[in-house]
Amino acid sequence: MGSLASELSAIAEGQSDRPRVYADANVPAGVVRFMRTRLMWDVLSVMEHADLRRAPDEEHFRRARDMRRTLISLDRDYLDDRRYPPSETAGVLVVSAPDETRLTKLLTRLDRRVFRPGSTPAGMPAPLPLRGRKLEAGPDWPGRPRVGTAS
Repeated sequence: MGSLASELSAIAEGQSDRPRVYADANVPAGVVRFMRTRLMWDVLSVMEHADLRRAPDEEHFRRARDMRRTLISLDRDYLDDRRYPPSETAGVLVVSAPDETRLTKLLTRLDRRVFRPGSTPAGMPAPLPLRGRKLEAGPDWPGRPRVGTAS
């Protein structure tokens, strides 16, 4: 038996038709708003939770996994497989862009190519398309779901 969060997350994952993500502290509030309103993602933003704002990266990595949410960050530290093993994640997406406008454009491409690439039969996105994997994407990301573990 897992933690209460992990048990409830399994139920929520099965009920949601939206990508479930965990935005760490360096994801700008405007980008979180965009993910919720334009992309219609189910976003937990740590900046909205006083007990999570200053938590270390290891805590965010663990909580995202336990809550069955894809961790989204601008922090390249998550690409270190020794500290953050891909096999122990619900998925890690490390994004970068020079400004919020380009970041939202990148997230829109990721939504189409990774989170909803043809959707499942009921029109639902894959629950955790990056489970056990990491993806680093920047403005020049080719838009193909070339996903694998980071080195």
